[in-house]
Amino acid sequence: MTTTSTQADGSASAPAGIQERDRVTVRFAGDSGDGMQLAGNRFADATAVFGNDFSTLPDFPAEIRAPAGSLAGVSSFQISFSKHLIYTPGDEPDTLVAMNPAALSSHLSALAKGGLLVVNEDAFTSGNLKKANYPSNPLTDGSLEGYRIIKAPITTAAIAAVDDLGLTTQNAERTKNFFALGLVYWLYDRNLEPTLEWIEERFGRLPNIAEANRRALYAGHAYGETTELADAHVRVPPAVLKPGEYRTITGNQALVLGLITAAHLSDLELFYGSYPITPASDVLVELAALREYGVRTFQAEDEISAIGTAIGAAYGGGLGVTGTSGPGIALKSEALNLAVMTELPLIVLDVQRSGPSTGMPTKTEQTDLLQVMFGRNGESPLCVLAAKSPGDCFYMVLEAVRLAHKFATPVVLLSDTYLANTAEPWPVPDINQLDLIEVPYRRNELADAEDFQPYARDPETLARMFVPPGQPGMQHRIGGLEKSDISGDVAYTPENHQRMTDLRGEKIQRIANFIPELEVDGPESGDLLVLSWGSTYGAVFTAVNEARDAGYELAHAHLQYLNPFPRNLGDVVSSYQKVLIPEANTGQLRMLVRAQFLVDAQGYNEVTGQPLSARLLTERIVQYANE
Repeated sequence: MTTTSTQADGSASAPAGIQERDRVTVRFAGDSGDGMQLAGNRFADATAVFGNDFSTLPDFPAEIRAPAGSLAGVSSFQISFSKHLIYTPGDEPDTLVAMNPAALSSHLSALAKGGLLVVNEDAFTSGNLKKANYPSNPLTDGSLEGYRIIKAPITTAAIAAVDDLGLTTQNAERTKNFFALGLVYWLYDRNLEPTLEWIEERFGRLPNIAEANRRALYAGHAYGETTELADAHVRVPPAVLKPGEYRTITGNQALVLGLITAAHLSDLELFYGSYPITPASDVLVELAALREYGVRTFQAEDEISAIGTAIGAAYGGGLGVTGTSGPGIALKSEALNLAVMTELPLIVLDVQRSGPSTGMPTKTEQTDLLQVMFGRNGESPLCVLAAKSPGDCFYMVLEAVRLAHKFATPVVLLSDTYLANTAEPWPVPDINQLDLIEVPYRRNELADAEDFQPYARDPETLARMFVPPGQPGMQHRIGGLEKSDISGDVAYTPENHQRMTDLRGEKIQRIANFIPELEVDGPESGDLLVLSWGSTYGAVFTAVNEARDAGYELAHAHLQYLNPFPRNLGDVVSSYQKVLIPEANTGQLRMLVRAQFLVDAQGYNEVTGQPLSARLLTERIVQYANE
């Protein structure tokens, strides 16, 4: 029997015999058919119910089904959970669950010495060892000395737990991920109930499969209870979070909810035209399942058709949106230029991934910034935004829709693979507390047709007077040829082209008057500013605070508006002797900042296909501060 006590903050302390820790990071790794993503997601749900703050990092191969047991087929899911607010999924796991030799070989280097290693010893056969390039069995040759090891017969124990259900051998073996999950639940004091409810919901129509997964989960939990693993039994107390309703959300899910909410707040019909591409495909899939909310989705035959349909929706007076990744942006560039020329409120979601070409489709990078800024012919400026966290994708979609309609311009919203797939607890907003999104062309529809000029401009924003087609007396020319100022007729005169080029550029720059100034966390001037953008926020925030804890005084500012920059960015970067810009690319924002503000900004750059390492960034910040 266990007992609990109450701590000063009112939370229950760990039961007797359980170690208490502030934060733990666990990584599940196995073959792509071992169900590691499923196990990780179930652990995340149980952690959300328990009340910890958490962040996840799914990582899987690009191959749909690499050879079983091969290094190329390893899939992993990392979750870091804490009693405090956290901003990254952790750099290194405290516990590694390795379902086969390939998983061990691929991920052991990330596990710190002294870390806990949970191994499915059944998978360490001669054939699997050979596929993982092991000359001998690491479980017996002494090469794992320095780690705490739990060698569990996960496969055979799972099969034994479901022996009398009449399952095929293959289906019985598939329950091994639930056995491993049950064991880890015991190790970290997680409640089985959320997962049991999920099993019933997911497999309720297949009673034998549901019962098999339940039994395997219970068996893994019992294995932890009955085996001598007491030194590994750990509890992370619940976090003190702001009161409210929370849900687990990924970046792609937040984009979906943001688009639906934006359509509601603007009273526009949402149309999403897209071509499937990793990692943006989930946005199309999830929106297609929401027809009852008035969502229209179209899976096009290619990227060019996808953006063409979204431009048509924007021209027709709807909320026209297309989504893709870097290779798709390259294909969409000509049509995106059409939206710039016709000055239409188009939304483009770019969920960035590793390149060039096909690159690494399931890995993350921030390498599309220069492409979305300049990857079109001619002078073709548009608005560029970037989300900083999974939940922030929701709010940045609302901002993209607001600016696109206020300024009659295409807006590109940058996310990336890391944000798309990682999950975190997200406070669900009250939709009644969100600002309505004004659609200026509704005023234009009431204008006198005799006064209608399609390229007459709002004096404050320079947005052109746009009306959807079908308004009597307001027909106007549309297309990619240069427009005449005011009338919108085709015009080739040098003077008009100069004027229209200047107007389109100035319109985008005026957006800076309608967005927040850049906020600085820390001293307003001094020795060192760390400037970040997009998904690097969590790692940079963490690294900056670790450097502060080590005694260094520095400031941090994070950019979400990339074109135009916030109007005070020049003053901010000029107020520090040193500026460090961490990016998951080779220095794209650094190039822009150095060119525009003539500051000697330095870069910290990783192009590994993984999120930035907070630990390595802390080391670089300290090194740069001492130079």
